[in-house]
Amino acid sequence: MKSYWMQSDGVNADIALREVDRPVPGPGQMLIRVKAAGLNRGEFILGHGLHKAGTAKQIGMEAAGEIVACGDGVTGFKVGDRVMGRCPGAFAEYALMSESETMLMPSSLDWNQAAALPLTSLVVFDMLVVQGHLKPGEWVFVTGVTSGVGVSALTMAKALGAKVIGTSGSQEKLDHLKALGLDLGICTREPNFYDALMKATDGKGVDLVVNTVGGSVFAECIRSMAFQGRLATVGYVDGVLKAEMDIEALHAKRLTLFGVSNKLRTAAQRSAAMPDFKKLILPLIETGKIVPMVYKTLPFEKLLEAKAIMDTNQHLGKIVLAGTSEES
Repeated sequence: MKSYWMQSDGVNADIALREVDRPVPGPGQMLIRVKAAGLNRGEFILGHGLHKAGTAKQIGMEAAGEIVACGDGVTGFKVGDRVMGRCPGAFAEYALMSESETMLMPSSLDWNQAAALPLTSLVVFDMLVVQGHLKPGEWVFVTGVTSGVGVSALTMAKALGAKVIGTSGSQEKLDHLKALGLDLGICTREPNFYDALMKATDGKGVDLVVNTVGGSVFAECIRSMAFQGRLATVGYVDGVLKAEMDIEALHAKRLTLFGVSNKLRTAAQRSAAMPDFKKLILPLIETGKIVPMVYKTLPFEKLLEAKAIMDTNQHLGKIVLAGTSEES
């Protein structure tokens, strides 16, 4: 089968399409004929440490497809089921999914929408619900709200009853997100949003921050948080890995700071929130209250072009790589 691999020397990365053996599902696994796979910026950032220097690795982290074979012990799914989930090596004709990280596709979604959902939405669920303890009526602030994670955070937060403020360097993109319920869009890439946030929240500050940008806005995020506010760090596309910490604000305002990454988590830890996600979020997707935003779907052969669109921040929402079959 065809599969994309990335070779890293620690500084640069080379992506190539290879012919490899079709994987065989082991216990608790299913073989999926990939219909579509979502791109995720973090996988391609070498600083995130997902690729060891000098090694090659199959790439792709989430997909939607049809089950073609089940390994021993699989009880919740069967051959022919349309599914979506997190899986390694998703940029391929076939990929393996573990039962614990797989979901049946809601009937409201097409293949491309389903491929744009699993990893990003589970990360956002972690930020908003599992660690963020978001309550209806609270203010959520998303730096880089027009990214894939940002749009997902916006739509899920609104579906859960929150109010959302977001930043972007593009006023046009912010205007598009008003239709999804964005309460306030701030056109900036600089750490200069404190005054606007305090005005919008009547001087209280924001309850939950989703920082997709990184260290360059970290201090301003701390400054803008409400009493007992929470801050999720989910990325650092600015490449700034160090930032000043206002210890007095952390102490006095009883702030909670947490990271969101699957890098060091075990398979059991990654899938622990899946039952709650299926119970709380899948019904909102099924009824159309949450709709994955797909910016563009490119043919399987054009992964490098898809990555270039992502690298240059042209997109609003998720970029998807189609499967190889005509039915994709």
